[in-house]
Amino acid sequence: MGKNFLAIDYGERRIGLASGDDLGFASPLPAAVEPTPAERLEHVAREIKARRIHELVVGYPLNMDGTEGPMTDKVNAFIAILEQRFGLPVHRVDEGLSSSEAESGISTKKKGHGAKARKAHRATGEIDSRAAAVILQDFLNAQGYGSLGSPDEFPGDFED
Repeated sequence: MGKNFLAIDYGERRIGLASGDDLGFASPLPAAVEPTPAERLEHVAREIKARRIHELVVGYPLNMDGTEGPMTDKVNAFIAILEQRFGLPVHRVDEGLSSSEAESGISTKKKGHGAKARKAHRATGEIDSRAAAVILQDFLNAQGYGSLGSPDEFPGDFED
């Protein structure tokens, strides 16, 4: 039986979510956008149970120079809640530019243009969940999940 992972892109109003497994593929899930923190945590709990999650991967807010960012304390407090409530291993992964990478991959045609359209689109949590998928994919790749390995690991001649 393989491992199932849930990635979390924590925000004070929205929690982006993505799932993946040891086959190496990350997929965004509907974000937790409920009105209260307790309801958002219940959303996370439902995903953990429904997807039989073994490990959590949380986007960790570091500055470009590797120092802790302004959200670090809030994310650490959220991770403490996750660890206490679920008892699952939690991996902190530098979220880097995951949100901008996620946002650049979304078509705004159906949502319109301008600040109001961007704000409405962001409220859906789609960008947050896509960011969680970027974070999880980075983690899976770094762990070697889904990788076929290098040609040196296989018998035979891979040279042309």
